[in-house]
Amino acid sequence: MLRKISRLFVIKNRFEASAIIYALALGSAERGQIYLAQYPGFGGKLLFLASCLAVFMAGAKIMDAMKYEREGKAQALPVKVDPEM
Repeated sequence: MLRKISRLFVIKNRFEASAIIYALALGSAERGQIYLAQYPGFGGKLLFLASCLAVFMAGAKIMDAMKYEREGKAQALPVKVDPEM
């Protein structure tokens, strides 16, 4: 039962990764707006930029992990050798 529940939290394809990154970006932009309201001026803009850059870095890491996982599965597949050659 725990295995079935844990499979819900695994990112399986690029669409799911993109949806997660989109949700993170929306939250980051909302948090950035709060930073701009709480800290007017350069400090608020800097915090807004930092929150957005954190999402960009996390998104790149998620996409890279998807690519490496796909390559690892491709290498793990057995290759059939034709004995006639």
